[in-house]
Amino acid sequence: MQANCHWSVCLMRMRLAKSERQQRLVALLSDDPLLTDEDLAGRLGVSVQTIRLDRLELGVPEMRVRAREIAEKAQRTLRSLGPHEIAGELIDIELGSRGVSVLETTPEMAFKRTGIVRGHHLFAQGNSLAVSLIDAEVALTGSARLRFHEPVRVGDRVVARAEVKESKERKSLVVVTSRVGGKIVFTGQFIVFAVDGIGEAGMRR
Repeated sequence: MQANCHWSVCLMRMRLAKSERQQRLVALLSDDPLLTDEDLAGRLGVSVQTIRLDRLELGVPEMRVRAREIAEKAQRTLRSLGPHEIAGELIDIELGSRGVSVLETTPEMAFKRTGIVRGHHLFAQGNSLAVSLIDAEVALTGSARLRFHEPVRVGDRVVARAEVKESKERKSLVVVTSRVGGKIVFTGQFIVFAVDGIGEAGMRR
């Protein structure tokens, strides 16, 4: 049986554990800024009060404030789509490079008998996110290769991350990976074209 540590050693261990926890908290919020205090407490194995104290020390606002600030910033960056044309909520975007959106699934999205979300909702999230990355007034999806890895159920939060892998002239390859709680549920490769100059009577996205 180990002897009790000296108070100075115990204090040092406590500070180290706290520092590591706060680093993990920041990493979790980087992956999914919409995690609630309850979500964070469950993942880090501490109380909600501990999470709130950690947030205060780190200067991290509560989830609702984070969501509003992030969404407003991301939506101001959009060019090819309007804010209401994104399937899910856009929470991060760098035109021509990367983006993140979050889809909160509801009963209306699912089959009534199984509670499994219909695949076209995951496609819509991935496709709209891919198109939103294009730095052009108008962008169109030319083709897509999709794979559904795991079923998504009502109540799941789907976090989609998109990255522009290649861009040549006016054509871009965008890869989207969607996860639920860290598990991959959907992947897609989208070929997206920038088609600036289309008039009112021409093709629409």
